Formats: sequence, structure tokens, C-alpha cells
Amino acid sequence: MYEPSDEELKSVEDWFAQYDALAEQGEIERLADLAVFPMNLVTDVPGGFAAVRQWTREEYVEAMKEAMGGGTAGLGLESARTPRFLSPNLVFVETTATMTVEGRRESMHYGDLLVRTEEGWAFQTMAQGGWGHGWPPAKRG
Repeated sequence: MYEPSDEELKSVEDWFAQYDALAEQGEIERLADLAVFPMNLVTDVPGGFAAVRQWTREEYVEAMKEAMGGGTAGLGLESARTPRFLSPNLVFVETTATMTVEGRRESMHYGDLLVRTEEGWAFQTMAQGGWGHGWPPAKRG
């Protein structure tokens, strides 16, 4: 089992601080600069099965513009993250986030696989249940 150094843990915290700041500002293109494409997406269809897909940069940007609009500012977003290093170059980060949407507090739980590149950390896989409406179910083999 790999035990990260304090410096490695801080590098992941710093990456998310940058990501959160860009998300708050609605800087979708700059968020895409922090990713490796094609990006893997893993979710499920409520009442169904798991669903997987890959996004190009263009598909990611389009989806994030729709989801984030002008950014996350004003949502009162609070995130608690738990990084789990698989190796010095791979870290799966579990996040529990709470935000206020139209006066209601909503929570979500998701995970991101970050990979270390020559330019620093980048997210490559996003996993979250329940948003695969209309996606075909995953098939084995």
C-alpha cells in the first residue's frame, strides 16, 4: 500500500483549490486544461445498471457549460475530500459536497481519478451515481 508524503497530499489539495476557483468563476475551458482526454465517465442509471462513456474535450466543455452555467459562485459549495493514493502517480479522490440550490441544501458523493502528468495532476476519470439518464447500460466483454 502506498503512503503519500505530506508534500504529495498538499499537491492534491492545491490542485483542487485551483479547480474549485476556476469552477466558481465558470472558467470551463481552463478546467478542461486540467484534464486528460478522452475522459472516462462512470455512473449508473437509476433503477438500471452501470453506464460508462468517454468524453472528448469538446463534449466535456459542452456538458460543463450546461451543468455549471456561469460558475459555482453563490452556491455555498462545501467539499470534503479524501485522497487515496494508489501509487505516486495515481490518486482516487472521494468527495462529499454540499451546496445550496434554490434555497435547498443538496449533497452529493463522487470520485475522481487524478493522474500525474509532466504538467502536474490532471483528472481523467469521474465517477458518480445517478446521472446516466438515457445512457446505454454497460456491457461486459
